[in-house]
Amino acid sequence: MSTEPLVSVIIPNWNGAGLLPACLDSLRAQTYRRLEIIVVDNASTDHSVTLVREQYPEVRLVVLPENRGLTGGVNAGIRAAQGEIIALLNNDAEAEPAWVEALVQALESHPEAGSAASKMLLHDRRDVLNSAGDTYGLDGIPGNRGVWERDVGQYDHDIEVFGACGGAAAYRRAMLDEIGLFDEELFMYCEDVDLAWRAQIAGYRCVFAPAARVYHRLSATGGGPLASFYTGRNTLLVIAKDYPPALLRRYWPLVLRAQLRIAWDALRAWRGAAARARLRGQLAGLRLFRRWTRKRAEVYRLRRVSDAELEALLRRG
Repeated sequence: MSTEPLVSVIIPNWNGAGLLPACLDSLRAQTYRRLEIIVVDNASTDHSVTLVREQYPEVRLVVLPENRGLTGGVNAGIRAAQGEIIALLNNDAEAEPAWVEALVQALESHPEAGSAASKMLLHDRRDVLNSAGDTYGLDGIPGNRGVWERDVGQYDHDIEVFGACGGAAAYRRAMLDEIGLFDEELFMYCEDVDLAWRAQIAGYRCVFAPAARVYHRLSATGGGPLASFYTGRNTLLVIAKDYPPALLRRYWPLVLRAQLRIAWDALRAWRGAAARARLRGQLAGLRLFRRWTRKRAEVYRLRRVSDAELEALLRRG
């Protein structure tokens, strides 16, 4: 019997028949062999389900009766998975052959880490970074480390980062069993940021695995007004739920200025549908903000680290 951990790779899908072959072919080429591949279909109306059944018989298919969003789809996949490590991969991404192997090696080399972040590059410009791990600012704005930079090796170190972009990440099953799965009320966008906060608060670090490389077709399955709405809303909901209260009392002027700047930029671009959607998202987040602060009790029940340790993880500029 192999002592290598079983890795379950979960691919959420909605009407992605045109994207799935490249994604699944890249998983067929993985050097790490103890793989379970699960496609979770969110009630697609294209031929995604038929394609997987006929062309990828080795893939486990979870077919949902309705679209539960990214969070609901991923959670359904996690519940069906058997792996000790849960890896997520967007259907619009292609992984290099050593992707899974590099994620597993990063977690084995860093037993304190509950998750590992991939190096994500643009599919059409393969020397340009999409993400070298997630960051989070004192102003409450999440970000992608290295985004739009040319990749010349400046991020080729397995250092600790705030979190992993959920488009290509690995999580220890043991961590998810303790802190919980993705928050399905978020539906899509910032769900990985919320999970990163909960992991860090509970004492689980995130390591960046530079050899775990994937190529992402930017906004192939997202973007536009829908993405703008959920980003605007969920950025505020994550602040309400996860941002340490003592730090929020200290840095609320930064948080407020950031939100006002986003709103002002959206107002200046009012004729654009995405800008109007971002404003609607902010208003929705404000309406829900108080209710979401009630979720803090469950998050901080698992606290193992101090505010000072959390503050040290946050981006200042």
